[in-house]
Amino acid sequence: MEKGWGNRKVILNLAVSLDGYIEGPNGEIDWLTFSEETGKVLHSFLEEIDTILYGRISYEKWGTYTPESDSPDFERSFYKKTGNMSKYVFSSTKNRFDGHPNVVQSEIKRAIGQLKQQEGKDIWLYGGARLITTFFNLDLIDELRLAVSPIILGEGKPLFNGISDRKKLELVKSESHKSGMVSLTYRTIR
Repeated sequence: MEKGWGNRKVILNLAVSLDGYIEGPNGEIDWLTFSEETGKVLHSFLEEIDTILYGRISYEKWGTYTPESDSPDFERSFYKKTGNMSKYVFSSTKNRFDGHPNVVQSEIKRAIGQLKQQEGKDIWLYGGARLITTFFNLDLIDELRLAVSPIILGEGKPLFNGISDRKKLELVKSESHKSGMVSLTYRTIR
């Protein structure tokens, strides 16, 4: 269902290790599992959004990704759906990308304010880590949905790094899954 004008939320939705990392020490994400269970959770989320926000590196890795033809149906379906969504890339170093996303190079707060005023569904803040930090520090994240994976990486790229102020959150939903993953949904308190 489409939302009205100005009612769109920016939702940070991503997987994190139990010790708070979103990537391993060499940028690896091999610890993530894209199973039928996680596919079901992600497909449900895709029904709520129509726009995806990426940092430059995240977009270059995943913004135009196409799974192999022998990939599971749910994975191919997921990327087909995201491929048809409106995409924004936040980059101060590049202004053109494959797939022709909208590029934001400055005035992030203003750009997000305008985007939230447009009619549409909610907005997925996909990442990367620096963009997430920027969005936290500009108070642009309305909701966090974290898929906490049952793994301890020990080191890597932390989800929360360089946050300038305390952020108060309200837990609105928690759910455990057969895989051991726990889904947590928090609303930003302003």
